[in-house]
Amino acid sequence: MKKKIAFATCVQLGLSCIEEIYQIGGKLDLLITLQDEKAVEKSGRVYLDEFANKHEIELLKINNINDQTVLSALDDNEIDWLFIIGWSQIAKKEVLEKPRFGCIGMHPTLLPVGRGRAAIPWTILKNLSKTGVTMFKLDEGVDTGDIIAQAQIKLSENITSTELYEKVNDLHITLISNNWDNIVNNNITLTKQDEEEATYWRGRTPEEGEIFDSMTIVEADRLIRAVTHPYPGAFYRKKDKTIRIWKSDISKISGDIKLKDGYLILLEYEIEEKYHANKI
Repeated sequence: MKKKIAFATCVQLGLSCIEEIYQIGGKLDLLITLQDEKAVEKSGRVYLDEFANKHEIELLKINNINDQTVLSALDDNEIDWLFIIGWSQIAKKEVLEKPRFGCIGMHPTLLPVGRGRAAIPWTILKNLSKTGVTMFKLDEGVDTGDIIAQAQIKLSENITSTELYEKVNDLHITLISNNWDNIVNNNITLTKQDEEEATYWRGRTPEEGEIFDSMTIVEADRLIRAVTHPYPGAFYRKKDKTIRIWKSDISKISGDIKLKDGYLILLEYEIEEKYHANKI
């Protein structure tokens, strides 16, 4: 019997998975996304209207994944599996139990390491040598569900969030492609996470991208790489101006911004004439 599958996303990582499902001959019965006016500043925000229209898929736009409209749509479409990928809201028990077999998520770390938020920036800020993407069955915890599959990424010393996001996106596609048949045939193997190895990373705000004179050049360089596109960017305040920095180099001898032990050389940046905390 054919499985009926729904997919909830509002970011590029999810859309890439959806496109891959159709590339390999799969089909979705329901798409779920946020209302157009919600999370417009969210990193990687995308809209599913064009894909839904092209492939004649029902598209449900919602305020929250736990809305009654979601529960009703899952019931009406007799959904067996629901993917929830790149979605900040936590699905409650009623949603998780509504699909016949459950819900599947992906997280851009090698779980149980790095549960929580801002996984890509934290990976760079923590100067990790490797990371990856985990496909797992969602439960009521935060990234605590049983693992379906994982894939690893080796990290270079100077990797940026832009580059890591692309690698993470590629692994989302790979994991979908490699595991789709097992999912639709209900042939997945679940592995429990090792709680002794679990770590949690908190969310970050745009204001945490500020560079201070007291920082070392290594600290500043790492922050710039961690919060560059698709994130809000690092910034340095200079009198009545804010310099938004997307790419830089470092020097012990000279540069554009003097720090504790050297200089930042600005390669890609924007100058904002006045600093407004609510604009970043």
